[in-house]
Amino acid sequence: MFLLAAPALAPAGEPARYVGSGACADCHADEARRWQASHHAQSMQLASPATVLGDFRDVRVSHHGQTTRFFRRGEAFYVRTAGPDGREADFQVTHTFGVHPLQQYLVALPGGRLQALGVAWDARRREEGGQRWYHLYPDAPPKPGESVHWSGREQNWNFMCASCHSTELAKNYDLESDSYRTRWAEMAVGCEACHGPASTHLVWARGGKPAAVADAGLTVATRQLRRLGFRYDGSHPIARSDGDVKAGQRAGEACFGCHSRRQQLTAEPQPGAAFLDDYRPVLIEPGLYHPDGQIDDEVFEYGSFVQSRMHRAGVTCSHCHDSHSLKLRADGNALCGQCHLPSRYDRPEHHRHGEGSAGAQCVSCHMPTKIYMGVHVRRDHRLAVPRPAQSARLGTPDACTACHKDKNPAWAAAAIERWTGRPEVAATPPVAVLAGRRAGVPLAELLSVDYPAIQQAGALLRLAVSPAAADAVARAARSGEGLLRLGAARALAGLALPEAWRIGDGLLDDPLRAVRTEAARTLAGVPVERLPPARRARLSAVLAELIASEELAADRPESHVNLARIHAARGQSEAAEQALRTALRLDAAFVPALVNLADLYRATGREADGEAQLRQAVRLAPAAAEPAHALGLALIRQGRRDAALPELARAAALAPDNGRYALVLAVAQLESGQGDAALATLAAARTRLPEDAALLRTQVQIERRLGRPEAAAAHQAELQRLERGGAVP
Repeated sequence: MFLLAAPALAPAGEPARYVGSGACADCHADEARRWQASHHAQSMQLASPATVLGDFRDVRVSHHGQTTRFFRRGEAFYVRTAGPDGREADFQVTHTFGVHPLQQYLVALPGGRLQALGVAWDARRREEGGQRWYHLYPDAPPKPGESVHWSGREQNWNFMCASCHSTELAKNYDLESDSYRTRWAEMAVGCEACHGPASTHLVWARGGKPAAVADAGLTVATRQLRRLGFRYDGSHPIARSDGDVKAGQRAGEACFGCHSRRQQLTAEPQPGAAFLDDYRPVLIEPGLYHPDGQIDDEVFEYGSFVQSRMHRAGVTCSHCHDSHSLKLRADGNALCGQCHLPSRYDRPEHHRHGEGSAGAQCVSCHMPTKIYMGVHVRRDHRLAVPRPAQSARLGTPDACTACHKDKNPAWAAAAIERWTGRPEVAATPPVAVLAGRRAGVPLAELLSVDYPAIQQAGALLRLAVSPAAADAVARAARSGEGLLRLGAARALAGLALPEAWRIGDGLLDDPLRAVRTEAARTLAGVPVERLPPARRARLSAVLAELIASEELAADRPESHVNLARIHAARGQSEAAEQALRTALRLDAAFVPALVNLADLYRATGREADGEAQLRQAVRLAPAAAEPAHALGLALIRQGRRDAALPELARAAALAPDNGRYALVLAVAQLESGQGDAALATLAAARTRLPEDAALLRTQVQIERRLGRPEAAAAHQAELQRLERGGAVP
């Protein structure tokens, strides 16, 4: 149903085709042998006695009242569990998914779907706690109908997993029938996933016109993946590169497409293409990363690694991992000793721990871990120096006390100061902004080459609207770093549209698709009739690219919400409404679609219809702040202030770090004659958000309105200090 045979070799002059890893083994036997034992080669396999690791000997697993039975019928593997309709049924396991430290199992459902079961096999050794079934949601197993249930869209292989676990995947989703015809060239991650389609190379290797074929017929020439060399020159304990650092950085992009949290922008990402031309990665954002850049949610390795000094020096994945087996190139500290002189760094004088202890391992301090999917230990690839004092200030994980669990970060900071003879370095400007501590941060210093571009880009999204912030965005838009330009493109959304156009117009010509399409997302609302014909045509062309990238994810309701916002910005209300109704057809309980549909109704004079959508959203997501806030605003517009106040108060309580929610509640309280309550709301919010100038400005206005000039003057002085960039006492 899903597997295609390998295509024939391409005739001369035609584009290269995928031929399968088996065609590579004759000439590249050693590489093929190493690859065959790798997780790449085993990333997805047909379920068989040779590939299934889990215990299917009629085993029952009970979890929070849900029972799952694993059993066999001859050579076939089955699971009995609650299906999408909530009724128990037998489902055949068609494929294995992954191999270690856990193995998941895929089940076919109607519409060409493959779904990943919520109970997985712990493939670790028994002495490590493995060789058992366990639930991926240990606290609250999803119910049938929920998006994270094994039959729901969040566990759908076709969208969530397939493109990184198979080679040359074509999702082939049909929106009208809500079904898939997914195909691949190779079931697992094969040679051509990194090297590109090899049919032309195969012709070259067999003697077919070698002089006329560039790069031996490879789509991605070997030189593009070659590691940059590093040498000790005797003058420094850290090895120095002997080539083009940028070339080393580009080599890593072969891995980034799958080892990142990102949106795919093209139907057929091209091996060897610039990462930001085929993908739009997430930046350092709350819920995904901690403000200092440490991993939080599952973001894979890219966003961490590009924060590292190693990446900036040209180190790439294959300096540490063998490209074919994926194994580490050396054991223990010898891996780091390739570039960090062991006589200087692999000594107690440096690591301050006993020889052979866990603390003496470089990765213990510089690559702390977090566990995902219950058993998968992932290391943070920032390769950063521990900063316990900063962790204490920001509330972020601390590498030292991850091991020394009976101590606190203050103890660790004091120990490091004793060792080094100097206090810990303060947080950099990007980290200060990401942590919400903007006062005193010189924005001109924010965009320094000394700071990781992805941190600077994330910080741009957190800047308060101000002339200085607009200048910072404009500088970032002119940067030579694609990630920083992407941050600038996203930050345009926080500016007034004329200012966004002034800064973002040039980004529409950016060579990287991620940058120019993100700029177009904000600039979609620019009145095109005021633009010169050439710029109007350019904006239209990039908007078409943006729409095409969203339509790639037509099986996801959020993509249709994004399309609706683009249509609405262009004044196409009918198209926007149709997109939102499509999102709700895919998921009738998708709250963002309901909230956006309500906003569209408001904009088109259908306030009562909008209120109905918002009440539905509040019922579906009682713990979500946005629908409650939107409902409160809708009631305010209808003059029903008494009914609005509880909704606005609930939103402010559900999202205490959202200053706007507190501000709107305070204004509504004031207009209801509750001036003291309004000031109390603002004061409470400012204890959490001391540098939110809008809250302070509103305090000034309310104190004046209530006839309290001395309190207003005190707050005004605070506001002036804050706006000058000085810390507020």
